[in-house]
Amino acid sequence: MKYARLGDLLVQSGTITEEQLSRALELQRDSGERLGTVLQEHGFITEKQLIDTLMSQLGVEFVDLNGFSIPPEMAQVLPKSVAKKYNVVPVRVTRGDIHLAMADPLNFVAIEEVHAVTKRRVIPLIATAAATERAVQNLYSNQGAMQAIEEMQRDLLGGQYGVSTAAIAVTQSMAVDEEEMDAAPAIRLVNSIIDRACTENASDIHIEPGEGSMMIRMRIDGILRPIIPVPRELQNSVISRLKIMARMDIAQKNMPQDGRANVTVRQETLDLRISTLPTIQGEKVVIRLLRKTPELASFAGIGLEGENRERLCRLVDNSTEGVILMVGPTGSGKTSTLYAVIDRLKSSEVNLVSLEDPVEYHIDGVCQVQVNDRTGLTFANVLRSVLRQDPDIIAVGEIRDGETAEIAMRAAMTGHLVLSTVHTNNALSSIDRLLDIGVEPYLIAGAVKGIVSQRLLRRVCPHCRREYIPSREEMESLGLNPNGGYKFYRGAGCGECFGTGYRGRIGAFEILRVTPELRRAIHSRSLRELERALGSATFQPILDNCRKLVLDGVTSVTEVHRVLGEA
Repeated sequence: MKYARLGDLLVQSGTITEEQLSRALELQRDSGERLGTVLQEHGFITEKQLIDTLMSQLGVEFVDLNGFSIPPEMAQVLPKSVAKKYNVVPVRVTRGDIHLAMADPLNFVAIEEVHAVTKRRVIPLIATAAATERAVQNLYSNQGAMQAIEEMQRDLLGGQYGVSTAAIAVTQSMAVDEEEMDAAPAIRLVNSIIDRACTENASDIHIEPGEGSMMIRMRIDGILRPIIPVPRELQNSVISRLKIMARMDIAQKNMPQDGRANVTVRQETLDLRISTLPTIQGEKVVIRLLRKTPELASFAGIGLEGENRERLCRLVDNSTEGVILMVGPTGSGKTSTLYAVIDRLKSSEVNLVSLEDPVEYHIDGVCQVQVNDRTGLTFANVLRSVLRQDPDIIAVGEIRDGETAEIAMRAAMTGHLVLSTVHTNNALSSIDRLLDIGVEPYLIAGAVKGIVSQRLLRRVCPHCRREYIPSREEMESLGLNPNGGYKFYRGAGCGECFGTGYRGRIGAFEILRVTPELRRAIHSRSLRELERALGSATFQPILDNCRKLVLDGVTSVTEVHRVLGEA
C-alpha cells in the first residue's frame, strides 16, 4: 500500500471540502488526535464514509469483525500490548504475511511496529473502531484464561495444587489485571473471567460444575451464554480463589455462603456479590456484577423518556407524603428505578433513609441501612426504628410481608414519603398483592400515590439491524391497523450480539397515578369498579410503551411477546 495522507484522499473523493480539511487540521493541532478521529468527532464525516473512501482510494479490503471468527492462535502472533496500543488485531497469517484488521489503515507507525515484532509483511484490512476494540478484548481475554488453565494443569501435575489453597491466599489484590504475570494462575484465570464479563457487559457470572468440566456462563442482556469450559480438576482452585476474594470459609463446602468483593477493572470499580451453593457435582458459584457508574441512577440510564418520564417526574416532584411503588417481576430493573427516584429526591434539605438488602449502590447524601434477617435486622424492625429518626423520605428496598407493608402504609399516612418495590406482574396486580399479604384496603387506598410497573426488553442489535414488512398477525398483536403500512426491525445476528440479533436492554413502563375514583374502588375491594376507574384514569398500559419501542426500531415484536407473553 502506498503512503498517502488521509486529508488528501477525502478531498479527492469529494467527501470533504478544502475548507473542512483546514478546519479539521486546526482542531487536530489542538487535540493531538489522529485526523480521522477529529473528522468523525466533529461531524465532518461518518465512520462509513471514511471506510468507503479508504476502500475505493487505496483498495483496502474491509473485514466485518462482528461476524468474523478470529482463530485463538492469533493471540500468539502479536503481543497484547501492541494490539491494544494501536487498536489492531491479526485475523490470519501466512509464512510471510500478516493480515491486520485496523480502524486506521493509514497508521503507518502501527504497521511498522507490527512488522518489526512479527517479522512479517503487514497487509492492512479496515474495520470499524468499536468492532476492532471488542475483537482485541475477546481474543486476548480468552488467551489469558487458556494460558492460566494450562499453567494450573502443569502445576497440578507438579503437586502445587494438591496440598492446599494457602499459596493462592497469599495474593489478595483486588485489581483485576490480566497482565499481572507474577500472580498465581488461579488468580489470573478468575481475573480473565471477570474482565470478559465486563467486556460483554454481563450482569452475572455462573460457574457451574459438571461431570467432565466446569462451565463458565454469563448473563448478557438477560440471557445466559456459555463462554468457556474449565477442566474439572481446576474447579477447587477457582472456587477457593473466589471464596478468598469474598472472605468466605474455604474449608466449608457443604453449606451455602454469601460474600462480596470490590474490584477494579480497567479503571472501573465493580462490586461483586458472590454466592455459593453445594451441588452433587461440587459447589456452584454465581457472581452478580454491580457497576458503580452514576448514569445507572438516573432516568436516562434506565431508559425512561418521553411522556412516561414526564408523568413520573410529576408524580415524584409533587408528592411530599404517601407511597410510590416500583413493581415488576424479578430482573425487571425495579431497583435501578428506585435508585433513580432516590437520586432525584435527595438534597441537603431532606433526611432520606433507605433500607436495603443488599445495598447495591452507595449514594452520597443518603443514609443507607443494610438489612440482615439473620441478626434480626429485618425490614419491619428497621423501619420502626427509622420512624424515630425524623425522616422525610424512606426508601424500603422491598415489601416482602404484611408487617413491613402495613408499617410503610401507616408511615406514609403520617406525613412521610415512602418509596418501595413489590414483585408483581403489573400495576393493577400490585394492589391485589398488598391485599393478599394482609394490608387493609383503607390503608392502601389512603397511602398509595402512584405505581410504576416495568419490564426490560432487549434492544435490536444496531450492527445487524434490518428493516422488514411485518405480517398481519404481528401488527394485530400490537393493536395496530394491519393496513397501516408499518415497518418493523429485527437483528440478522452477528458476532457483536452472539448471533441473537439483540444487544443491550431498555425499560418499558406503565405509570399509574392513583385517582379519587381508584381510591374508592380499592376501598370497596370491587374488581369491576377498579377496572372502570382505571379506564377513566390517564393510564397507558405497558403494551403502549412497547408498541412505540417497536415502531421506533428499538426492539422487536418477538421480544415484546417473549417478555409480556402472547396477548
